[in-house]
Amino acid sequence: MTVAVVRQLNVGDVYQDWIDGVQQQADELGIKLDVYNADGDNAKQALYMEQAVASKPDGILIGWGFGDSLAPGLKLAEDAGIPVVSYYVQVEPSENVLAMDQGDDLMMKEILAQMLDHTGEDADIIYCYVPGYQALDNRDVEYQSFLSEHSGLNQVAQIGVVSSNTAAETADQAKAALTANPNVTAIVAPWDEFAKGAVLAVEELGLQDKVKVYGIDISTADIAVMTKDGSPWVVTGTTDHVNVGQVSMRTMALKIADQVDGNVLSIPPAIITQDQLRAASIQNMDQLIAEVPDLFTPDLMRAPWMAK
Repeated sequence: MTVAVVRQLNVGDVYQDWIDGVQQQADELGIKLDVYNADGDNAKQALYMEQAVASKPDGILIGWGFGDSLAPGLKLAEDAGIPVVSYYVQVEPSENVLAMDQGDDLMMKEILAQMLDHTGEDADIIYCYVPGYQALDNRDVEYQSFLSEHSGLNQVAQIGVVSSNTAAETADQAKAALTANPNVTAIVAPWDEFAKGAVLAVEELGLQDKVKVYGIDISTADIAVMTKDGSPWVVTGTTDHVNVGQVSMRTMALKIADQVDGNVLSIPPAIITQDQLRAASIQNMDQLIAEVPDLFTPDLMRAPWMAK
C-alpha cells in the first residue's frame, strides 16, 4: 500500500512532529510513503497534488493547505477514486475527503480565559494572526467572539507572518509593536512559531515581568522556551503532533479500507501551563505525555487489524 503525503508547511516543530508521527504509523502498518514538501508555496503544493494523483497511490494525505489551490487536484483524486484525508486544509468534507483538525475553539477559549485572569478586563494586548490558514482562522473566530464579550480589552496591534523564518520575523514585528505601545501586558500568539517570536521580543526588551505570552502548540523545543527562567510564555493549548500524525495515518488507512464513518475528525486538545511544566520538572514530550496522558490517543481511529 502506498500513500502520498502532500505538505504545504514543513518548517517548524509542529510540522516535523506531525510527519514523524505519520512515518512511525506508516512503518507499523507497512505503508510506503511518497512525501511532497511544498515549503509553504501554494502553487507548488497544487502541482504536487496533481503529481500525487498521477502516481496512483492508494490514498493521499494532505498536511495543511488552501482549498482553492488544491481544488483541481482534489477533483482529480475524486475522479480517480483515490481517497483523501486532509489535516488543516480549507476544503469541504465529502464522501471522498475526510477533514481533520484540533479542537481550536477549546484551545483558544482556554488560553484567553487564562489571559483574562492575568490582565483583568481592561488591558492593551497584541494579537498574532495571519488570515487564510484554517487553524488560525478557526482560532480567530473564538478570539473575535472573546473580544466582543470583553470590551475593555484593547487590541493595539495585529502582527504575524507565515514564512520559513516565522519566529524571527514575528519577533521583529512584536518588538516594534511593544515599543509603540508601552502599556501592553499580553500577547496572544496562537501558534508556537508566533509564540516563540513573541517571547524573543519580550525578552530582548526586558519586559518579562510585565508582558505575558499565551500560545498554542507544544514540542520539546517549546517546553524549553516555556520553562526557562523568566520566560513570559505562561500557557499553551495543544495536542501532541506526533500523536496527531499517527492518528492521521491510521485515519488514512481506514479511509482506504472504507472503514470510516463520517468525514470530519477533531483531535481533543489539552491546556498546559508553565507552572505545571515546572512543578513536574518536565523537559520533553515523553515526560509531558506521562504527566498528561490524554495527549496520547493510541486507540483513536484504530481498527482491530492494526497492530500496536
